[in-house]
Amino acid sequence: MKLKFLGGVEEVGRLGMLLHEDDVDLLFDYGMAADKPPTYPLPAPRPDMVFLTHSHLDHCGMLPWIAKNYGTEVVATPPTVKVTDLLVRDSIKIAEAEGYPEVYNVNDIDSLMSNFTTMSYTEVMDIGPLEVSPFPAGHIPGAAMYEIYGDSTTVFTGDIHTCNMRLVKGAKPVKCDNLIIEGTYSGRVHPDRKKTERELIDSVKETVENGGKAIIPCFAVGRTQEVMMILKNLKYNMWVDGMGRSISKIYKNFPGYIRSEHDLKEARRRFSEVTYSRDRKTARAEAQVIVATGGMLDGGPIQTYINDVKNDPHSSIFLTGFQVENSNGYNLLNNRTMTIQLARNQPEQVIKVKCNLKKFDLSAHAGQDDLLKFVEGCDPENVVIMHSDDREPLAEELRNRNYNVILPVTNEEFEL
Repeated sequence: MKLKFLGGVEEVGRLGMLLHEDDVDLLFDYGMAADKPPTYPLPAPRPDMVFLTHSHLDHCGMLPWIAKNYGTEVVATPPTVKVTDLLVRDSIKIAEAEGYPEVYNVNDIDSLMSNFTTMSYTEVMDIGPLEVSPFPAGHIPGAAMYEIYGDSTTVFTGDIHTCNMRLVKGAKPVKCDNLIIEGTYSGRVHPDRKKTERELIDSVKETVENGGKAIIPCFAVGRTQEVMMILKNLKYNMWVDGMGRSISKIYKNFPGYIRSEHDLKEARRRFSEVTYSRDRKTARAEAQVIVATGGMLDGGPIQTYINDVKNDPHSSIFLTGFQVENSNGYNLLNNRTMTIQLARNQPEQVIKVKCNLKKFDLSAHAGQDDLLKFVEGCDPENVVIMHSDDREPLAEELRNRNYNVILPVTNEEFEL
């Protein structure tokens, strides 16, 4: 078996991996990195089949390019297909608004959607000498890791989380000879999840009881729904704004991929939705808790809500996700400033944010300890670490446990 990464191996983002076995060429994920401007993986040769792990743009964002150039069949779980459609269409809007080069268009997305084939967990697809099967990866609803069975058994994880979250159950190990695993949180350990959730709930309560607004920026896919479910028992005037509400509607149609259909329904009932401009006006005036996109504050309705409370000592901004360097969220954490554009016909402005600010670790990725336990459960001979800008801490610990660790580099072929 020969493997080559086209991106996303020594870095987080724009993941793409080619697998060659006998006469079969498979591509696993093909995404873009949300830089300014976006960055892309190396051009892919024509694959016989594409397997998509999940619907975050750093994994799915360049699949319309595959559809435009090759028309290749793409395999994914049903919720992943629906959310991917929404995200790649939105990426075109962002590119147009920001003046980024067009790498595909709406017609290419239409072609991609017609090329999708859905698979449920543990189903098996025969491709030449190989059998491929998806297993739950945690992370977000519909996320899959793929078992590739031939002369040996190989597992490609995509992004995984092994702990149960409100939205999805954690991934379980799959026995294999070769494990290709993400290392996003190599060398880093997450705090206790239940304690973090309690701290978020208590912080929201404190803010509201002191007469302020709790503003919670969230990624639309996964994090918005997770935070809504964490806060669903609070009796405040709570609103959700942005793409996250559309993602929630998609997820409700796939209850088999949700940890608790009841809890998601309950969370959606507790939050009023901003559907029209008049709803946003009401939310700005009346809401005590606002969950809104985007998660790194670089766009979306969240900018309006932050601008409303930036000078209010009683209000709070609670960040719940990783903030890429030079993003608005990163700048807010480090120097209390961010750049906003409240309308497309208005110029950007830099604002100083003086209200309360706190960050919570609600990551949907496995931490170092979780990754080590997962590897032990899979019991592989070889461990390939990808999707990490610092793989060595995880690699060193695995070597100490007598695993053969492989750290590939972009565009270099290697064999398993």
